[in-house]
Amino acid sequence: MKNRILTFLLLIYMMSHSFSFGQSRPRDLGIHIGVIPTGLQNSITDVAGVKVGHTTLIQGANVRTGVTAIIPHPGNLFQSKVQAAVFVGNGFGKLAGTTQIEELGNIESPIILTNTLGVAAGIEGVVESTLSQPRNENVQSVNAVVGETNDGYLNDIRGRHVKAEDVVAAISNAKDGKVLEGNVGAGTGTVCFGFKGGIGTSSRKLPESLGGYTIGVLVQTNFGGVLQIDGVPIGVELGDYSFKDHLVSVDGSCMIVVATDAPVNERNLKRIAQRAMMGLAKTGGIASNGSGDYVIAFSNFLGNLISHNSPSSNSKNPPTSKMMT
Repeated sequence: MKNRILTFLLLIYMMSHSFSFGQSRPRDLGIHIGVIPTGLQNSITDVAGVKVGHTTLIQGANVRTGVTAIIPHPGNLFQSKVQAAVFVGNGFGKLAGTTQIEELGNIESPIILTNTLGVAAGIEGVVESTLSQPRNENVQSVNAVVGETNDGYLNDIRGRHVKAEDVVAAISNAKDGKVLEGNVGAGTGTVCFGFKGGIGTSSRKLPESLGGYTIGVLVQTNFGGVLQIDGVPIGVELGDYSFKDHLVSVDGSCMIVVATDAPVNERNLKRIAQRAMMGLAKTGGIASNGSGDYVIAFSNFLGNLISHNSPSSNSKNPPTSKMMT
């Protein structure tokens, strides 16, 4: 146990001094968490068709914020919606667009992550991007999905520096392949377990005998608890954890986005989203009273895409033949 603790302490040191070592991930240092193999990039973009874009805002000494956009598939999302679900671990947050996802079981826009007071700009940017796309000339309603965490500890959040054009830029520069992590996009000003938080991503790929499907996750971390890495109680060993010294606040938030290419409908996506909260718990997160902990899960399986012109686009249950093939 002592050797494992020393290894993880070295990991934290190297990751927190990335200006010297470059961006490191646990697997780069020989730490393999879990037993299922990762996708090629070990990121949400291992789900074919998913793209991620960032706009990072660093200005002077006080502006540390940004936008992260997750694009479920490369086509017109409004015209070809993805089946989706939302799970609320702790609802102290401002996740926009949830009621329509709950009602219809689909998503028709990019998923935007930003800071708490940037949600309105997020909605405006999504609407602008959607209305500007070909074939959307007659669109009069857009359900923008915008999640947030409060980066006010490191960022001048009251300045509301995130603008609609920053959201449009994140959507426009989204790409597949390697995803930038850490102090980037919506993770620029976040704090986690008393350390620097940020954007993180990972993926797992099932063996062909189980379908060969891929599941990928992207998180915006800004929460508290007692840090654990692969079961090792790092927070305890460092003497740095929530509720130490007069009940230090652990409030914050975590946005979790889950993507898969498996042919699952919104009911099973809800079940997948529920299980994603177990991942937050395994890191030592406790979903405190003032924490907004949300999971958005979607499938971009081609046979599940829902045409806007189809009657099923306004129903929770598209035709069975398009759900499971």
